[in-house]
Parts: sequence; C-alpha cells; structure tokens
Amino acid sequence: MSSHADTEFSKIIRCPVTKSSLKTADSALITSLNQQIFEKKLANRIGQTIAVPLEGGYINESQSLLLPIRGGIVILVEDEAIDLTEAT
Repeated sequence: MSSHADTEFSKIIRCPVTKSSLKTADSALITSLNQQIFEKKLANRIGQTIAVPLEGGYINESQSLLLPIRGGIVILVEDEAIDLTEAT
C-alpha cells in the first residue's frame, strides 16, 4: 500500500474493540512481535498462539491493541487482535 493510500485508509478504519482510530505500527514493533511469534510466545486476544509472522499491523490510540495484517489485508476481528499490554 502506498504511503498516501495508507494515510487515507488510516483515517477511515477504527479499532473493533475501542472504536478509536488506528495508526500503522512501526517496523521495530513488528520485528519484536515476530520474534515472539518465532519463539511461540505470542497469542491473540482469545489465547490462541500465533504461528504466522506479521506482515505489519495497525495500533489503536491507546497503543493497547494491534490489528494484524495478513495477506495484505488488515484483520479487523476482535479475537484476532494482539493485546500489546500482555506482549513481552
């Protein structure tokens, strides 16, 4: 997604849990989360261990949840969100 398209997309999507706006996660966070996925230490909101590395993600305003990107698509499903307050 181009930077302009990404910015426009960010203006219209909302967190399915908090209803707040979302911003693109930075690459350092994605790298850190992917390391936890590799170590089988990262789960989604319903406790399922995440097995597939993240392509990217969007973070809610309070920076408590990340909505993953898979196959180029933002997964806006509450259960699939990653609780960043519990991520190590």
